[in-house]
Amino acid sequence: MSALARRIGAIPLLGSIGTGRATAGQIALALGILIFLVLFLVWPVATVIWVAFTEKGTGTFTLVNFYDFARTDLFARAFWNSFYVSAMAVVIASAFALPLAYITSRFAFRGAAIIQILGFLPLIMPPFVGAVALQLFFGRNGSVNLLLDDWFGFKVPFMDGLNGVVFVQSIHYFPFILINLSAALRNIDRSMEEAAQNLGSSGFRLFRRIVFPLALPGYVAGASLVFVKVFDDLATPLLLNVKDMLAPQAYLRVTSIGITDPMGYVISVVLIVTSVAAMWASSLATRNIDYATVQRGGGGLVRRRLKPWETAVAYAVITFILLLVLAPHFGLLLLSFATIWSFSPLPDAYTTAHYIRVFGESSLYIKNTLIYASLAGLIDIVVGTSIAYLVLRTKLPGRISLDTIATAALAIPGIVLGIGYLRAYYGVQLWDGTPLASLWIIIVLALAIRRLPYALRACHAALQQISVSLEEAAENLGATKIRTVRRIVIPLMTGGLAAGFVTSFATAAVELSATLMLVQSNADAPLSYGLYVFMQSPAGRGAGAALGVIAVVIVAASTVLSQLLVERDRRSKARHS
Repeated sequence: MSALARRIGAIPLLGSIGTGRATAGQIALALGILIFLVLFLVWPVATVIWVAFTEKGTGTFTLVNFYDFARTDLFARAFWNSFYVSAMAVVIASAFALPLAYITSRFAFRGAAIIQILGFLPLIMPPFVGAVALQLFFGRNGSVNLLLDDWFGFKVPFMDGLNGVVFVQSIHYFPFILINLSAALRNIDRSMEEAAQNLGSSGFRLFRRIVFPLALPGYVAGASLVFVKVFDDLATPLLLNVKDMLAPQAYLRVTSIGITDPMGYVISVVLIVTSVAAMWASSLATRNIDYATVQRGGGGLVRRRLKPWETAVAYAVITFILLLVLAPHFGLLLLSFATIWSFSPLPDAYTTAHYIRVFGESSLYIKNTLIYASLAGLIDIVVGTSIAYLVLRTKLPGRISLDTIATAALAIPGIVLGIGYLRAYYGVQLWDGTPLASLWIIIVLALAIRRLPYALRACHAALQQISVSLEEAAENLGATKIRTVRRIVIPLMTGGLAAGFVTSFATAAVELSATLMLVQSNADAPLSYGLYVFMQSPAGRGAGAALGVIAVVIVAASTVLSQLLVERDRRSKARHS
């Protein structure tokens, strides 16, 4: 806490923040945010929807495009394939997450914190990069199948067709379920479990009837995120040569036929509707059910010690799951040093040539990524802080709508946003005839919009923890609102702002769906685009793996930095409270 904040904390309060009429500055700030959201979120998405519902050439309203979509076998198959892959990914991701979350939360288990951290690692790798690494281990001629064929005379189609997409996506996105479910288990009212045990319930019956139903909100939140993320993913199916899914079809229609083809926009609308429906369904699943605890913090599950044989089984299960979900990281690291890795369980030899090539030829990708992700994070923090301040500290009409519009970006797939930017801005030309959509700044704006909800929630949470009395006291001493925000609010929000920036930066650094549509020249390409290009050919996969390792290091370092900043901010507030 700043010295000024401590000094004014004891001054009597005469006014109040967030009451009375809105000031001209607040109105101007709200209008500026609204214009930003309309230009770079609402308009591009509305353009996609408008094209989907209009007849090509005349611009009149029609449903023919959707009728053509429904009666085309390829598109109907693509929809059901996407739905199947997403649903199966949720099932398999649950099979990975449930044991890890339950064992580390339910039992006095040594190494539980490390297991939780290791379980989070798949999220710091782009899923399409993990697809290449998993092919080396589990592909038809990967390490596992070569050994199975040599020892037992059969192979398992882990990575064939849709199976491969399900396998990769389950491993990459299962941490969403793990994180949310673990948090829910920690907040369960301990007295509920003890009451059930006193009535004779134990073991799997206790888990099925008491524990899991009470943790259902956390599980549903994670499962819905997995479903939406998998349904919207573009790069992983393309890299595995699975094209009969919705997101790849939208990309192929626009890139092969052009931005005037209505079918790409129809598919985009279907993607939006399905994402919104999945989130709506997840809210219905926990509606009208009371999950509240009767003691502060819930108390968490009663931790008990495992018997020796139970400990051995638990460690065996956890080790198996962690080896499986961390296989992409091991494979990527080995591939980045491999000279040749083909038809053999491990590389034939090792070299550092791929890293030399990457730093020599692809440093531009890294530089662009650092610039784009930093600018996107800065935009998100500025906009997120502004929206949070308007919502929590003012009575401005329509302020909740700004928060809702910004959060709605969660339901917009990256491929849809990319198509919307092309359609909305390619016809807008600069003084020299350059289309606005071809500028690198459009990539930055797309990344910022995609990650704005994450930064907004971080800013919202940080501002909620600041007492309004500090701002009231500053204004009573004669400070203007701008000075109060600059000298009191922003310094106290530093930890939350840093966490929001780093989260936005880390996730924007590996974003591909939108950038794949918007990159117009190799000079403007970020690291994720370079990764995708390298991974397209076997000859480039060694260098691509090296670039992937660099991407993982960047995201991992950002994640660790975010946690350190949040922890330091928490300790600082605790010390001065």
